[in-house]
Amino acid sequence: MSRMGDVLAGFHAAWEFESDSVLIRYERGIRTPKLFQALGERRIPLAAIAGVTLTPGRRGTVVLRAEPRPGADPLMEAAAGQLKEGCDPYRLVLPAERETLAEYYADELRAQLADVDEGPAERYLVAPPEAPMQFKAYDGKASFDGRNVHFRWFWTGASSAKWKAGDQSFRVADLSGVEWRSPEVFEGHLRLLGRESSPVQADQDPAAVVFGVGYGPVHESLPFAAGVLAAVRSAGPTAVPATAAPRRDPADIADRIRHLGELHQAGLVTDEEFSSKKAELLAQL
Repeated sequence: MSRMGDVLAGFHAAWEFESDSVLIRYERGIRTPKLFQALGERRIPLAAIAGVTLTPGRRGTVVLRAEPRPGADPLMEAAAGQLKEGCDPYRLVLPAERETLAEYYADELRAQLADVDEGPAERYLVAPPEAPMQFKAYDGKASFDGRNVHFRWFWTGASSAKWKAGDQSFRVADLSGVEWRSPEVFEGHLRLLGRESSPVQADQDPAAVVFGVGYGPVHESLPFAAGVLAAVRSAGPTAVPATAAPRRDPADIADRIRHLGELHQAGLVTDEEFSSKKAELLAQL
């Protein structure tokens, strides 16, 4: 195609064209979508692109968009079509006066993609966000170290069902996928799917954290979901066993026992459940 290293700069991002990929560098300005800032830059192999379009944009702009192949990018797989147009990492918005230049690069890309398979990719071709990652949801804190996902519940937001279940740790090898529902819609959440997941509302499911205003924003929870999803696909049945969980902070254990006692007094936890969960928490000291 064009000379390797050619750059096409637009609003919030610049595309650098290489012989076998497009390197997208996102700006970090205050008007740049937070998701773009979180991503920083992404290298998109040509094999991960199914096509290219150039369409009129809003307010005197044109939009160059690379169409990702299904199954090639864990971020787009996790998003499942829920991203708003302005947060689409495959869109490059340019001033209308640069339409001729944009059309040139679009044609060059199309020529390079002539022999690329447009069908679903058998594996992820775009690198996922790197672990470790974490974010705060409404009812707990989610963290991922590359092999295990941990949910630590907040006493101010977690349901009694989650408190009864206790903090959760999931091996990537035990998961079958991830369900991400945007925090910008009703009942947004991140749910870890097991081999035999049962349909339970996210606020009652110990394998899910729920979002809310200011909790689990797209730029934090979506890269997290993509990282876990990529790990699930690559791990398979031969994933490395999880290491033993570190010993808990005694003060944290005391707070949880105190809250468990409040649930017990309120009749939300039975005597048997209280005794069993209290013993489980004490065993973590």
